[in-house]
Amino acid sequence: MKYPVILVHGIVAHDRGGIVNFWGRIPKRLKENGINVFLGNTDSWGDYESNAKALKATVERVLHETSAEKVNIIAHSKGGLDARYFIWKYAFGDRVASLTTLSTPHHGTEIADLIFKPKIVHSLLVRKALGVFGKLYGDINPDIYNLNRQLTTEKMKAFNQMVGMDEKVYYQSMYSTLRNAFDDLMFFYSYLYIKSVSGANDGVVSERAATWGNHVVKIAGGISHAEIVDYKRKKIAGISIPEIYMGIIDGLRGKGF
Repeated sequence: MKYPVILVHGIVAHDRGGIVNFWGRIPKRLKENGINVFLGNTDSWGDYESNAKALKATVERVLHETSAEKVNIIAHSKGGLDARYFIWKYAFGDRVASLTTLSTPHHGTEIADLIFKPKIVHSLLVRKALGVFGKLYGDINPDIYNLNRQLTTEKMKAFNQMVGMDEKVYYQSMYSTLRNAFDDLMFFYSYLYIKSVSGANDGVVSERAATWGNHVVKIAGGISHAEIVDYKRKKIAGISIPEIYMGIIDGLRGKGF
């Protein structure tokens, strides 16, 4: 592959060490196939402005270390929004060959809309408590309140009007949906709620929200929002998750990236 790959996680996940490997077997599988793989080093609970700044530092470091002209970014969930904003905000289109988003809420999340309704969420006490939680989680610049606000459908509509595609970057969005609430019990209730509001979803992000851009791919198999990053480290519905990423790599390689 011509350019190195940077994996960018979404909320809750992190790549700064710890007992949980949120990318499962994926980095190892890519490295075994000669891919230069790096992690995004963004915050779990950072808003897209803060995480875009952190991602800029990561991309600059990777370009320097590898002497590559560009990078490929593969981003999960909100990491896709962080990456989109980063490319747009810092005009990095000439240094990013491609952005592949997986299960990214490009049009906002119904869960964020639900969480943001109660008045107590907007109180100063709650906002301070959320900030403390983010720091304890290991984040550098956590802002859980603003993060949730940014993920509402209203704010994402404004985001999409502001943050366009860079014509020098190849964008593709990929997503999966659960077949029913029993596919992943961790998302049993959230799946049913989103299903009642917007239809097909992966337990966190609806098909409506994940569908964005000119190159959209639906991943078959009833894979949940969390399972797509291989944290279970096993086949899901007979599908090896790392092979999904190898498929992404093969596609990018075929485009000369």
